[in-house]
Amino acid sequence: MACDPRRALHRYLVLILMCFLSFGSYFVYDNPAALEKQIETDMRVNAANYELLYSLYSWPNVVLCFFGGYLLDTFLGLRFGTIVFALFVLVGQIIFAIGAQLDKYWLMCVGRFVFGIGGESLAVGQNTYAVSWFKGKELNMVFGLQLSFSRVGSTVNINIMGPIYRWLNNYLSGYQCLGATLWFGCAFCILSLFCAVLLAYYDKRANRLLGKDDEKTGEKVSLLDVKDFSLQIWLMFIICVAYYVTVFPFISLGLVFFEERFGLDPAAASAVNSIVYLLSAFMSPIFGILVDKVGRNLYWVILGVVATLGSHMLMAFTFLNPYIAMVTMGLAYSLLACALWPMVAYVIPEHQLGTAYGIMQAIQNLGLAVVAIVAGDIVDSKGYLFLEVFFGGCLSIALIAAVALYLVDAARGGTLNYSAKKRNMLAEAENL
Repeated sequence: MACDPRRALHRYLVLILMCFLSFGSYFVYDNPAALEKQIETDMRVNAANYELLYSLYSWPNVVLCFFGGYLLDTFLGLRFGTIVFALFVLVGQIIFAIGAQLDKYWLMCVGRFVFGIGGESLAVGQNTYAVSWFKGKELNMVFGLQLSFSRVGSTVNINIMGPIYRWLNNYLSGYQCLGATLWFGCAFCILSLFCAVLLAYYDKRANRLLGKDDEKTGEKVSLLDVKDFSLQIWLMFIICVAYYVTVFPFISLGLVFFEERFGLDPAAASAVNSIVYLLSAFMSPIFGILVDKVGRNLYWVILGVVATLGSHMLMAFTFLNPYIAMVTMGLAYSLLACALWPMVAYVIPEHQLGTAYGIMQAIQNLGLAVVAIVAGDIVDSKGYLFLEVFFGGCLSIALIAAVALYLVDAARGGTLNYSAKKRNMLAEAENL
């Protein structure tokens, strides 16, 4: 029966809800990137103050994203906690839009902060749902699909918010036009909240039918568990933060960068700036299947870091068509995400996964919060060439950490870099 939670049709229905769970969050996250010029002009701020919108999203998650995972594991529970975090996303976007309409930049900043409280913790819930329903069964593909649908939201945002603003500018002007434009994001946040409610229902139903509520591990999650995390997991955290700070802050500043350095018009600059998200939307499921079929996650991670480093250097030191560099970055970003995030589940006990993913998101957001401010200051004082050199340094750190992870893992049996065949054989042996 399709209603059996173990059947493929039922599981993939749940997967669709998982994918759309973060759609709204990803759509509104890059509202500022799609409206960079408009925000700086209408709200009368420079690049550093503009980047504050991204930094304030990340700062609460330096703490709350870790505790979000911990709360999911111990207090709120996965189902109720995910609904709460989806509500924070919606409320934050509402405040953000109201702040623009009232010409209150400080209120826009408050909205981004509130949005941040829910945004990354919602992603922790999404990842935990994925592992709960699909661990050992197409997990890399599931992570790829989730990333794909999320990045569809980012791509749609970057390509439609500018035209929506220009259309509304026929009737409104300045900050009032900006505020009206930002209200469009609220509809997608409502969609994500609806998915969170449906996921809670299906997950509770599955636990009841399969008796999962009676099959707890009996192990209590403690904050002190972090002291038992292996060197491998900490190296993954370093790769995560050093890599992602070269992608998201770059995209947040990319619109003006492509207009000034390559002479593109606003529409073309938006198209180029959205390539990373557009490619990840299509390629993440394909790369997820590839990693599932081949394994060797660490090789893919190293390849992704090297390719992204090359793309930044192309844009820094050449005037080649920026599509080449951005296509390379988009492919590398998709590949690395599909290979890196599932590796956490290979070295962390299941009862600690929420906490582990929370820490990973928290450290990532610490880097994003700091780098967003630094990137804005670099653009204001030094220009985009220095910004690209800075990103190259961050990627060099990620590459060193990736090579170190390969060596450490090889010395400990090569668990993370198993082939898919070997991993499947071990999984079958455990089930006997």
